[in-house]
Amino acid sequence: QVQLVESGGGLVQAGDSLRLSCAASGRPVSQYTMGWFRQTPGKEREFVSGINWNGGRTDYADAVKGRFTVSRDNTKNMVYLQMNGLKPEDTAVYYCAVRWRLSVTVPILVSEYQYWGQGTQVTVSS
Repeated sequence: QVQLVESGGGLVQAGDSLRLSCAASGRPVSQYTMGWFRQTPGKEREFVSGINWNGGRTDYADAVKGRFTVSRDNTKNMVYLQMNGLKPEDTAVYYCAVRWRLSVTVPILVSEYQYWGQGTQVTVSS
């Protein structure tokens, strides 16, 4: 079993930055793709960004390209999402997830990820 805990969310103004962190425990996640997703009430959870096991491959949703940066520190079992130029439409609960299968790809489907954190709220005011 893997436990994931997100942190770093909060209330900010448009244009501000936040850095989300995801701490994994229970088992090392260094060999696995990690993803960030977000969800707003009444909508399906959507892919935001992901990073493969060694950081050699990353992917971003079109809505966040150029503003968000995903990274990881396998020595600390941590994954990060640096969010710059935040917009009100970025308001959501952000979730960290791990794809518990050896892969070099970065899937964008929720169903491809097996373990999830509880989420952290990000609210961006205009």
